[in-house]
Amino acid sequence: MEKTLSRIHPVSDPEATYFLQVSWEKDLGTGFGIILSDGQCAWTGTVSEAEISREAADMEMSREKYVEELKKALIAGEESAGKYNFAIS
Repeated sequence: MEKTLSRIHPVSDPEATYFLQVSWEKDLGTGFGIILSDGQCAWTGTVSEAEISREAADMEMSREKYVEELKKALIAGEESAGKYNFAIS
C-alpha cells in the first residue's frame, strides 16, 4: 500500500493547518482511502473506483484525465502547491 501525507491550509480558513493522508493499493484510479486531521480530530473515508468513474462522467472529463487531476490535487505535493485550493466544510 502506498501513502502520502500533505499539509494543507484551506482557503476557507487560511490560518488553520490540516494534514491529508491518502492511501491506495494499485493506483489512485482503483479507489483510495483518505484521512483528514486538524491535529486534534481526524475524519476518514474511502472513495471507490465506481465513485471516481461517476465523478469523472459528471464533470464530462475522461476517467484518465480525472485520475491525473486527482493525483495532482491529492498526492503531488510541492509541484502542485498553489495550484489547488481546499475548502473545509
